[in-house]
Amino acid sequence: MIIDLPATTTSQVNRKLVELRDQGGAVALGRVLTLVIVTDDGEQTEAAVDAANEASREHPCRVIVVARGPRKAAARLDAQIRVGGDAGASEVVVLRLYGPLADEGASCVVPLLLPDAPVVAWWPGNAPAAPAEDPIGQLATRRITDAAAEKNPIKALDIRRTSYAEGDTDLAWTRLTTWRALLAAALDLPPFEKVTAATVTGGADSPSTDLLAGWLAAYLDIPVSRRKTPAGEGMHSVVLERKSGAVELVRPDGSVGTLTQPGQPPRRVALQRRENQDCLIEEMRRLDPDEVYDATLRALPKVKQARTVSKPAERVPAKAGGAKAAAAGKAAVTAEAPAEGTAEEPAGEPAKAGPKAEPRKSAKADGKATAKSDGKGAASTSGKGAGRGKSAPKSAKRSGKKSSGAQR
Repeated sequence: MIIDLPATTTSQVNRKLVELRDQGGAVALGRVLTLVIVTDDGEQTEAAVDAANEASREHPCRVIVVARGPRKAAARLDAQIRVGGDAGASEVVVLRLYGPLADEGASCVVPLLLPDAPVVAWWPGNAPAAPAEDPIGQLATRRITDAAAEKNPIKALDIRRTSYAEGDTDLAWTRLTTWRALLAAALDLPPFEKVTAATVTGGADSPSTDLLAGWLAAYLDIPVSRRKTPAGEGMHSVVLERKSGAVELVRPDGSVGTLTQPGQPPRRVALQRRENQDCLIEEMRRLDPDEVYDATLRALPKVKQARTVSKPAERVPAKAGGAKAAAAGKAAVTAEAPAEGTAEEPAGEPAKAGPKAEPRKSAKADGKATAKSDGKGAASTSGKGAGRGKSAPKSAKRSGKKSSGAQR
């Protein structure tokens, strides 16, 4: 059931809620908390309500949606109450605030809070720089943000780090629960060796990748490198270096991962990207501060930012180095050919006795010239060093014979 209350007040909304409760038999004691969703009015509003409805099936609650409309409009409050099948296991109150009222969300929320029940605030899109200092954030026990939903996720995560307060958390951190569980279980299997280094690879705009690297740096106290892939790819892989071999968890397609470790056969594991409702359900299970998330944020500066790679499986630097070495070797062989011709040139021959000596074109030609063991081949080689089309002087011929004898 959906009831619209245009151009209304919070008192009228509260009165209507009591009336519906009396008619439907629903009591406030069935709600365990109040979930306040702060967002801009639009498509994101309905997506957040759907996620909250799914979460309410595990955590029955009252959902209050603060949908901020255009601030240039006249001050007005349009309310909508959803109960029954349109609200999951909760009751949903959507408050659309226009004009100056859009910045007064806290004053509109307070009259509708459940008495003696904790408050959880969720910003599914852009969140304030310091959620704990926001008027709605000050009402909440837990404050949930989503750095991945902001325009610059990495910058948003850095802001979360500097403004962290007890009770803050982020859905980018919640999406790592499965990754962290698999890595922790892998280290519980033999051989029980210390991890010496780690490499975490993921999209350049993935805050979850940064958080996983920070978690490893905080609790393993090892050097951690964060490698970047093109934006939009999310988490890709984690490599933990140990003496007996590396532990690798790779997810190339965003749904199924492969866990590889020494002494164990490769295992395929489910690593689907978690939906917002699943992350929201997990965060609503606890209302105390998340110390692990706090330690991870503080360890982010320890992570070494490595280069950006287009495809993590390719070894581009090794191929490039081999090509350069081959080119350098070929140039060295070509450069040695003129020097050999010059060394065989007779000492007494003038510089203008003929055209310039032609360097051998390849190492293959040098091999053929050297393979000839008769004196005639050696003398002809000396003749080419003197010039073409002219007979060499007698001294040069005698010198050539001596050279031929020396080569024998």
